[in-house]
Amino acid sequence: MAKGAQHFLDSFKDPAAVANYTEGPRRFVPGLDGLHRMTGLLLAERVPEDAHILVLGAGGGSEMKAMAEAHPGWRFTGVDPAGPMLDLAARVMGPHAARAEFIEGYIDDAPAGPFDGATCLLTLHFLEREERIRTATEIRARLKPGAPFVAAHGSFPQGAGDRDRWLDRYASYAIASGGDPDQVAKGREAVATHVAMLSPEADEEVLRAAGFTGVEQFYAAFTWRGWVGYA
Repeated sequence: MAKGAQHFLDSFKDPAAVANYTEGPRRFVPGLDGLHRMTGLLLAERVPEDAHILVLGAGGGSEMKAMAEAHPGWRFTGVDPAGPMLDLAARVMGPHAARAEFIEGYIDDAPAGPFDGATCLLTLHFLEREERIRTATEIRARLKPGAPFVAAHGSFPQGAGDRDRWLDRYASYAIASGGDPDQVAKGREAVATHVAMLSPEADEEVLRAAGFTGVEQFYAAFTWRGWVGYA
Protein backbone atom coordinates (compact mmCIF):
# COMPACT_ATOMS: atom_id res chain seq x y z
CA MET A 1 0.00 0.00 0.00
CA ALA A 2 1.24 3.51 -0.81
CA LYS A 3 2.89 5.28 2.09
CA GLY A 4 0.16 6.93 4.13
CA ALA A 5 -2.72 5.23 2.28
CA GLN A 6 -3.51 3.35 5.51
CA HIS A 7 -5.37 6.58 6.28
CA PHE A 8 -8.00 5.63 3.72
CA LEU A 9 -8.17 1.96 4.71
CA ASP A 10 -8.82 3.04 8.30
CA SER A 11 -11.70 5.22 7.14
CA PHE A 12 -13.15 2.31 5.15
CA LYS A 13 -13.32 0.36 8.41
CA ASP A 14 -15.03 3.18 10.31
CA PRO A 15 -18.78 2.41 10.62
CA ALA A 16 -19.79 6.09 10.33
CA ALA A 17 -17.71 6.57 7.18
CA VAL A 18 -19.02 3.35 5.66
CA ALA A 19 -22.61 4.38 6.38
CA ASN A 20 -22.08 7.58 4.37
CA TYR A 21 -19.94 6.05 1.63
CA THR A 22 -22.48 5.25 -1.10
CA GLU A 23 -22.91 8.75 -2.56
CA GLY A 24 -19.33 9.87 -1.97
CA PRO A 25 -17.69 8.43 -5.10
CA ARG A 26 -20.35 9.99 -7.36
CA ARG A 27 -19.40 13.43 -6.06
CA PHE A 28 -15.73 12.92 -6.86
CA VAL A 29 -15.77 10.68 -9.96
CA PRO A 30 -17.39 12.19 -13.08
CA GLY A 31 -19.56 9.70 -14.93
CA LEU A 32 -19.26 6.93 -12.35
CA ASP A 33 -22.42 5.16 -13.48
CA GLY A 34 -21.20 5.33 -17.07
CA LEU A 35 -17.84 3.92 -15.98
CA HIS A 36 -19.62 0.95 -14.43
CA ARG A 37 -21.68 0.45 -17.59
CA MET A 38 -18.62 0.64 -19.84
CA THR A 39 -16.76 -1.79 -17.59
CA GLY A 40 -19.48 -4.38 -18.05
CA LEU A 41 -19.58 -3.83 -21.80
CA LEU A 42 -15.81 -4.22 -22.15
CA LEU A 43 -15.87 -7.46 -20.20
CA ALA A 44 -18.88 -8.72 -22.17
CA GLU A 45 -16.92 -8.42 -25.42
CA ARG A 46 -14.91 -11.49 -24.42
CA VAL A 47 -16.48 -13.32 -21.48
CA PRO A 48 -19.21 -16.01 -21.68
CA GLU A 49 -22.77 -15.48 -20.48
CA ASP A 50 -21.98 -17.48 -17.32
CA ALA A 51 -18.73 -15.63 -16.63
CA HIS A 52 -16.94 -15.65 -13.28
CA ILE A 53 -15.53 -12.17 -12.62
CA LEU A 54 -12.82 -11.25 -10.10
CA VAL A 55 -13.46 -7.82 -8.54
CA LEU A 56 -10.50 -6.42 -6.60
CA GLY A 57 -11.41 -3.49 -4.38
CA ALA A 58 -15.01 -4.68 -4.23
CA GLY A 59 -16.00 -2.70 -1.13
CA GLY A 60 -19.15 -0.69 -1.59
CA GLY A 61 -20.46 -3.03 -4.26
CA SER A 62 -21.67 -0.45 -6.78
CA GLU A 63 -19.78 -1.89 -9.75
CA MET A 64 -20.83 -5.45 -8.89
CA LYS A 65 -24.45 -4.33 -8.59
CA ALA A 66 -24.30 -2.63 -12.00
CA MET A 67 -22.69 -5.66 -13.66
CA ALA A 68 -25.04 -8.11 -11.94
CA GLU A 69 -28.10 -6.19 -13.11
CA ALA A 70 -26.86 -5.99 -16.71
CA HIS A 71 -25.54 -9.57 -16.91
CA PRO A 72 -27.79 -12.00 -15.01
CA GLY A 73 -25.60 -15.03 -15.77
CA TRP A 74 -22.40 -13.64 -14.27
CA ARG A 75 -21.11 -14.50 -10.81
CA PHE A 76 -18.49 -12.61 -8.84
CA THR A 77 -15.67 -12.99 -6.37
CA GLY A 78 -15.18 -9.68 -4.60
CA VAL A 79 -11.99 -9.01 -2.63
CA ASP A 80 -11.39 -6.02 -0.34
CA PRO A 81 -9.28 -5.45 2.79
CA ALA A 82 -12.11 -3.66 4.63
CA GLY A 83 -14.69 -6.05 6.03
CA PRO A 84 -17.32 -3.34 6.71
CA MET A 85 -17.09 -2.26 3.07
CA LEU A 86 -17.73 -5.84 1.96
CA ASP A 87 -20.77 -5.92 4.25
CA LEU A 88 -21.96 -2.75 2.52
CA ALA A 89 -21.34 -4.37 -0.87
CA ALA A 90 -23.60 -7.28 0.05
CA ARG A 91 -26.34 -4.87 1.13
CA VAL A 92 -25.99 -2.75 -2.02
CA MET A 93 -26.17 -5.82 -4.26
CA GLY A 94 -29.39 -6.94 -2.58
CA PRO A 95 -30.67 -10.22 -4.08
CA HIS A 96 -27.74 -10.26 -6.53
CA ALA A 97 -25.40 -10.92 -3.58
CA ALA A 98 -26.36 -14.59 -3.88
CA ARG A 99 -24.16 -14.66 -7.00
CA ALA A 100 -21.14 -13.23 -5.19
CA GLU A 101 -18.44 -14.52 -2.87
CA PHE A 102 -16.86 -11.90 -0.60
CA ILE A 103 -13.28 -12.26 0.63
CA GLU A 104 -11.65 -9.89 3.12
CA GLY A 105 -8.05 -9.39 2.05
CA TYR A 106 -5.77 -8.39 -0.79
CA ILE A 107 -4.97 -9.89 -4.18
CA ASP A 108 -2.91 -12.67 -2.57
CA ASP A 109 -6.06 -13.79 -0.77
CA ALA A 110 -8.01 -14.17 -4.02
CA PRO A 111 -8.62 -17.69 -5.38
CA ALA A 112 -6.36 -18.92 -8.15
CA GLY A 113 -9.19 -18.97 -10.68
CA PRO A 114 -8.87 -18.98 -13.56
CA PHE A 115 -11.43 -16.20 -13.94
CA ASP A 116 -13.11 -15.12 -17.16
CA GLY A 117 -12.43 -11.44 -16.45
CA ALA A 118 -11.42 -9.01 -13.71
CA THR A 119 -11.92 -5.43 -12.59
CA CYS A 120 -10.14 -3.09 -10.21
CA LEU A 121 -11.92 0.26 -9.92
CA LEU A 122 -10.91 3.25 -7.77
CA THR A 123 -8.28 1.14 -6.01
CA LEU A 124 -4.84 0.86 -7.64
CA HIS A 125 -3.98 4.50 -6.89
CA PHE A 126 -3.52 3.43 -3.25
CA LEU A 127 -0.46 1.36 -4.22
CA GLU A 128 3.11 2.41 -4.95
CA ARG A 129 4.28 1.71 -8.51
CA GLU A 130 6.08 -1.55 -7.81
CA GLU A 131 3.20 -2.88 -5.73
CA ARG A 132 0.80 -1.89 -8.51
CA ILE A 133 2.83 -3.93 -10.96
CA ARG A 134 2.90 -6.89 -8.57
CA THR A 135 -0.83 -6.66 -7.91
CA ALA A 136 -1.67 -6.38 -11.60
CA THR A 137 0.64 -9.33 -12.31
CA GLU A 138 -1.20 -11.40 -9.69
CA ILE A 139 -4.53 -10.45 -11.25
CA ARG A 140 -3.28 -11.55 -14.69
CA ALA A 141 -2.08 -14.86 -13.22
CA ARG A 142 -5.65 -15.53 -12.08
CA LEU A 143 -7.19 -14.94 -15.52
CA LYS A 144 -7.78 -17.27 -18.43
CA PRO A 145 -5.56 -16.55 -21.47
CA GLY A 146 -6.92 -13.53 -23.33
CA ALA A 147 -9.36 -12.63 -20.54
CA PRO A 148 -10.14 -8.90 -20.15
CA PHE A 149 -9.09 -6.75 -17.22
CA VAL A 150 -10.58 -3.30 -16.58
CA ALA A 151 -8.80 -0.85 -14.26
CA ALA A 152 -9.80 2.72 -13.44
CA HIS A 153 -8.43 5.03 -10.77
CA GLY A 154 -6.96 8.45 -10.04
CA SER A 155 -4.34 9.28 -12.65
CA PHE A 156 -3.29 12.73 -13.84
CA PRO A 157 -0.16 14.71 -14.84
CA GLN A 158 2.46 14.84 -12.11
CA GLY A 159 4.79 17.52 -13.49
CA ALA A 160 5.80 20.67 -11.62
CA GLY A 161 2.62 22.62 -10.94
CA ASP A 162 0.41 20.04 -12.62
CA ARG A 163 -0.41 18.05 -9.50
CA ASP A 164 -1.86 20.98 -7.55
CA ARG A 165 -3.83 22.25 -10.54
CA TRP A 166 -5.46 18.86 -11.08
CA LEU A 167 -6.14 18.36 -7.37
CA ASP A 168 -7.90 21.73 -7.36
CA ARG A 169 -10.04 20.53 -10.25
CA TYR A 170 -10.76 17.30 -8.36
CA ALA A 171 -12.02 19.36 -5.42
CA SER A 172 -13.95 21.83 -7.58
CA TYR A 173 -15.86 19.02 -9.26
CA ALA A 174 -16.83 17.49 -5.91
CA ILE A 175 -18.11 20.84 -4.61
CA ALA A 176 -20.03 21.47 -7.82
CA SER A 177 -21.58 18.01 -7.37
CA GLY A 178 -22.94 18.89 -3.93
CA GLY A 179 -20.02 18.06 -1.66
CA ASP A 180 -19.56 20.03 1.54
CA PRO A 181 -16.64 22.44 0.87
CA ASP A 182 -14.96 21.75 4.22
CA GLN A 183 -15.19 17.98 3.77
CA VAL A 184 -13.98 18.24 0.18
CA ALA A 185 -11.00 20.31 1.30
CA LYS A 186 -10.13 17.61 3.83
CA GLY A 187 -10.46 14.98 1.09
CA ARG A 188 -8.20 16.95 -1.25
CA GLU A 189 -5.58 17.31 1.49
CA ALA A 190 -5.77 13.59 2.28
CA VAL A 191 -5.19 12.67 -1.36
CA ALA A 192 -2.35 15.19 -1.69
CA THR A 193 -0.69 13.90 1.47
CA HIS A 194 -1.32 10.18 1.46
CA VAL A 195 -1.72 8.94 -2.13
CA ALA A 196 1.14 8.47 -4.60
CA MET A 197 -0.64 9.16 -7.90
CA LEU A 198 1.03 8.37 -11.22
CA SER A 199 0.64 10.02 -14.60
CA PRO A 200 -1.63 8.30 -17.15
CA GLU A 201 1.44 7.29 -19.15
CA ALA A 202 3.07 5.69 -16.11
CA ASP A 203 -0.17 3.93 -15.17
CA GLU A 204 -0.51 2.43 -18.63
CA GLU A 205 3.07 1.20 -18.41
CA VAL A 206 2.19 -0.53 -15.12
CA LEU A 207 -0.35 -2.69 -16.96
CA ARG A 208 2.09 -3.51 -19.74
CA ALA A 209 4.82 -4.35 -17.19
CA ALA A 210 2.35 -6.75 -15.55
CA GLY A 211 2.02 -8.60 -18.85
CA PHE A 212 -1.29 -7.29 -20.16
CA THR A 213 -1.54 -6.84 -23.92
CA GLY A 214 -3.73 -4.68 -26.12
CA VAL A 215 -3.90 -2.03 -23.39
CA GLU A 216 -6.25 0.82 -24.34
CA GLN A 217 -7.52 3.83 -22.43
CA PHE A 218 -11.30 4.04 -22.64
CA TYR A 219 -12.18 6.55 -19.93
CA ALA A 220 -10.85 10.00 -19.00
CA ALA A 221 -12.68 12.32 -16.62
CA PHE A 222 -10.73 15.11 -14.93
CA THR A 223 -8.38 13.31 -12.50
CA TRP A 224 -9.56 9.80 -13.41
CA ARG A 225 -8.51 7.37 -16.14
CA GLY A 226 -9.58 3.85 -17.14
CA TRP A 227 -7.96 1.13 -19.23
CA VAL A 228 -8.76 -2.29 -20.60
CA GLY A 229 -6.10 -4.92 -21.25
CA TYR A 230 -5.93 -8.67 -21.87
CA ALA A 231 -4.18 -11.52 -20.09
